[in-house]
Amino acid sequence: MSHAIEMSGITKTFPGVVANDNITLEVADGEVHALLGENGAGKSTLMSILFGAYTADSGIIRIHGTQVDIKDPNVATELGIGMVHQHFKLVHNYTVTENIVLGMEPRTRFGTVDLKAAEKQVAQLSKLYGLEVDPQARVENITVGAQQRVEILKTLYRNARIIIFDEPTAVLTPQEIDELMQILRRLTAEGKTIVLITHKLKEIKAVADRCTVLRRGKAVGTVEVASVTEQQLAEMMVGRAVQFELEKPATSIGEVVLAVRGLSVADSTGALKVKDFSVEVHRGEIVGIAGVDGNGQTELLYGLTGLSPVLAGTIMLNGVDITHASIRKRIELGLGHIPEDRQKHGLVSEFTISENCVLKDYYKAPYSNRYGLLDHRRMDVDASQLIEQFDIRAGQGSGTTAGSLSGGNQQKTVVAREINLSPSVLLVAQPTRGLDVGAIEYIRRRILDERGKGRAILLVSFELDEIMNLCDRIATISKGTLVGIFKQGEVDEREIGMMMAGSRRQREAQDVEN
Repeated sequence: MSHAIEMSGITKTFPGVVANDNITLEVADGEVHALLGENGAGKSTLMSILFGAYTADSGIIRIHGTQVDIKDPNVATELGIGMVHQHFKLVHNYTVTENIVLGMEPRTRFGTVDLKAAEKQVAQLSKLYGLEVDPQARVENITVGAQQRVEILKTLYRNARIIIFDEPTAVLTPQEIDELMQILRRLTAEGKTIVLITHKLKEIKAVADRCTVLRRGKAVGTVEVASVTEQQLAEMMVGRAVQFELEKPATSIGEVVLAVRGLSVADSTGALKVKDFSVEVHRGEIVGIAGVDGNGQTELLYGLTGLSPVLAGTIMLNGVDITHASIRKRIELGLGHIPEDRQKHGLVSEFTISENCVLKDYYKAPYSNRYGLLDHRRMDVDASQLIEQFDIRAGQGSGTTAGSLSGGNQQKTVVAREINLSPSVLLVAQPTRGLDVGAIEYIRRRILDERGKGRAILLVSFELDEIMNLCDRIATISKGTLVGIFKQGEVDEREIGMMMAGSRRQREAQDVEN
């Protein structure tokens, strides 16, 4: 077996943490090689070393059998190594073509950028690899899936033979994920070697040939994907057995706690994104909102939480009209919110865990006295209890800044704060997006625990298996309108997928509010 990549004895330390501990990785020519591990296992660090973004403290790298010294990404590019980052590196007000050729623009004989020649090259590459893009479109006006195709074309334009994908499906819809899997197969058919950084086991089974598992900075082993189960991969990744299907105990469903009637909400540009939407959530139940990204879920939650004004309709919380109430008033009346973007709306990254845990009640006893002074000692004591209770892995305890935590631990911090406030209604958006299988299992358990305590939970998720696994009733949304609402077990994934695409069920969606 000839190797495209050989990394031997790679070690990389950062202050207080060994990110890569004597790792050896061998990737065969023309294969899709998955790099699997929990958040913080060292996957991205190892590939950043291969791409020249970091320098290893020790170890050797060979590309196609030749030992190399990859000092920076320019050297990696010259060696035919490209990287598609999880957070795209695109200039939003440039066109697709301008982004792809940036730094390597074709020139006319007068020395100016030959944009026509560039657009022609981009169109040819796009056709060859089946990567549909509009060469003249501005990046800010195209979908996330199309932006990712631009990133792939950037690497292909630079003649990459080895392409690293860092968590490529974290921001994609199910349909875009399917398209990406086809693109990966096409790339290997054209002789490319792919390294796929991921923690999604389904995707590994769908597209990878071999898989190397990292755990806490060490390589656990490399396996042939066809010869192992998802369960075995999960156990290698987290070091213990993982439950994919969580037991959902029976619960007594009580009175209506959240009643949404005829709600209409616009986005920041004034475009109507939620139209005449109605739903009820009872005590002790989870109602899931299933839909493709961009169909009004974000605006629905913004309207419910007070982040966006409501144009029409009413929101009742425990019998109180909160349609136009302030955000603080909603929180005080018992509305909890785990937002879809933990960094934008969930945490202040420069604040400590201790400070983030009291963001919603810092102004009240026991954290604030009558002079408005904060009791930092009490904040630290309570945050330390939440760190232990919610298994938040923080190097410096309650004094760790939120921005230095891994994605999974940031999410656990948000979940800990919201659950600790004991809200009667919990709005939960994308609770496990970008998390590894161990963290996913933990967060889903906590949501079910809150259901058992009688909370009314409204769950928005693009992960259909999450909706099917956790919810008592499932509402489908398409273009901002409610397509149907069903009890768990009345519909299968295929039917929900059809409704997410906007088609109504053959027999009219029953109203099962009760």
